[in-house]
Amino acid sequence: MKWTRYTIETHIDAVDILSYELDAIGVEGIEIEDHQGLSESDKEKMFVDIAPEPEVIDDVAWVSFYEDATDDRESSDSDKETMVAKIQDILDEISSYTNIGAAKITVSETEDKDWINNWKQYAKPFRASKRIAICPTWIDEVPEEILTPEVKDWEVSGDSGLETDKGIEPPSILRIDPGIAFGTGSHETTKLCIQALDELLSEGDTVLDVGCGSGILSIAALLLGAGYATAIDIDEIAVAAAKENFDTNHISGDRYDLMSGNLLADDKLVSDIQSGMFVGSIRSGGNIVGSKSKMPGFDGYDIVVANILPDVIVPLTSLVPGFLKNNGIYITSGILATRESEVREALETNGFRDIVCTPMGEWVSLVSRK
Repeated sequence: MKWTRYTIETHIDAVDILSYELDAIGVEGIEIEDHQGLSESDKEKMFVDIAPEPEVIDDVAWVSFYEDATDDRESSDSDKETMVAKIQDILDEISSYTNIGAAKITVSETEDKDWINNWKQYAKPFRASKRIAICPTWIDEVPEEILTPEVKDWEVSGDSGLETDKGIEPPSILRIDPGIAFGTGSHETTKLCIQALDELLSEGDTVLDVGCGSGILSIAALLLGAGYATAIDIDEIAVAAAKENFDTNHISGDRYDLMSGNLLADDKLVSDIQSGMFVGSIRSGGNIVGSKSKMPGFDGYDIVVANILPDVIVPLTSLVPGFLKNNGIYITSGILATRESEVREALETNGFRDIVCTPMGEWVSLVSRK
């Protein structure tokens, strides 16, 4: 089967109404592309790594959708003409009350593909740190070159300042199913966090993972010997995906707490975490599933890791001292090098010390102690 792709070059003001009108004529699903930066509301919801802001910000948007392409050329041409006419009618109608921009309609054909599984060719096993290798769930055998203790492709460029005497050994295999929640380990910011955990985590440490996404950093911490991990994300869908990944890696439910919630907007959730209240199962939107109990002897987490955005890290940093024990470690990433100074200032303002910056590509991580 082939697909006919229709793309409408328009103005961002017309995207919503154009989407509505396309739905009304039977279009099922659209793609929207533009050069807009993230809104403040978007940033509040995105406890994830993201690409840099677009270099050029303008008001042009492209709305695309796909339809089955018939093998009958004459019929196919007729179908395309009919659809283009429908789109043009919509553009003519909405132009009276909204800016439709260039209103240019482009029609093209795509080759038949396995849209669900074709992307898997780009997900490969790799060494993320000294002791962690990442492998997609559908690959049974990890290549030997990934498992050898001498492999060096995990190393960051420059002086990380994080070297210890732990040495290099065959890695633990962290299996991840790339999907709707961010975190396959391949992004520079995730690698920086895994490498920091590898170097700094001690056996039995407790870890708080803020903006956990797929749960990859919590899982890595537990594979590295952490005693307990609390993982939290603002997105309930991400939390469900993380639960599947914990199960895939055979992480026992009594070793982690997984929840959805917003630490910047939920004082009760902040209080629970500061006091060491654990569930051992999923809690959603602050609603506890199961009984709540306090970890014996809890006096703060050994490590807090936040691989999110500077716009979230900066206000979050004022809360983190309340989550950490004395001399606890705070690992932050998701930071473009151009915004390092903002996060560093927040760390210094909130009393963090021994700040170490590690670069990778255009990203950095900042690791510090309470």
